[in-house]
Amino acid sequence: MFMAAAELTPSSYIGHHLTNRTIALGEDPFWTLNLDTVATAAALGVIGFGFLWWVVRGATPGVPGKRQAFVELLIVFVDDQVKGIFHGNRAFVTPLALTVGVWVLLMNAMDFIPVDLAAWFTTHILRQHEWKPVPTSDVNTTFALALSVWGLMIFYNLRIKGIGGWSHELFCTPFGSNVLLWPFNLLFNLVEYISKPLSHSLRLYGNMYAGEIIFLLLWMWAATGWIGSLFAIPLGLAWAIFHILIVGLQAYIFMMLTIVYVAMAHEQH
Repeated sequence: MFMAAAELTPSSYIGHHLTNRTIALGEDPFWTLNLDTVATAAALGVIGFGFLWWVVRGATPGVPGKRQAFVELLIVFVDDQVKGIFHGNRAFVTPLALTVGVWVLLMNAMDFIPVDLAAWFTTHILRQHEWKPVPTSDVNTTFALALSVWGLMIFYNLRIKGIGGWSHELFCTPFGSNVLLWPFNLLFNLVEYISKPLSHSLRLYGNMYAGEIIFLLLWMWAATGWIGSLFAIPLGLAWAIFHILIVGLQAYIFMMLTIVYVAMAHEQH
């Protein structure tokens, strides 16, 4: 429902816009699907990578057009970041980094759509009264992405080093191979492995969730009257400009950490 902010308290207004549209897949609360998160993320993936596919498919060896030049610069930029960190075969890592970076950027950028405009669209077009438009402000999204990267890191550890080599690394680094030090090495490495998906996911989630709340507060303030609008509109504009940096920076950090974690899995100790 498109809501006039004046009819709601700040807490109910913010709570409404931060409520996911869910579907129960089972009796246990664990089996609950956030339909808005999945649908929006999937739609952005199709749009973003469909556009890249369309441009690459029509690429010509001559002087590139604006679209082709933009995509080529994007691919070269990502490949340069990968080259600076990962020194093996980049045939998989560069596309992985490009996919993660572009997808997270598109999901983050949904935060620029005014919340009540998004609510009007989901209410009147999608016929959904609850729809959270920013997938990365849902911790399930960021954890799913981070765990996917974490799974790739485990896979490459086993593929490159084998079970024996990786086990030796877990028990013998960083303090040495003395048997008495094995428990300390294992504990140290377990903390490192557990902290990676936590920091990877919560950093992105925390920044996007906080940014969305600030936008909601400013919009709520602007709806209180002309005095509120006098302060809220310039503050909202300033925050939107600053949020451009946050949206891009968080996507870049998430992409770079993905490259770092995959590169670390290829390192021999």
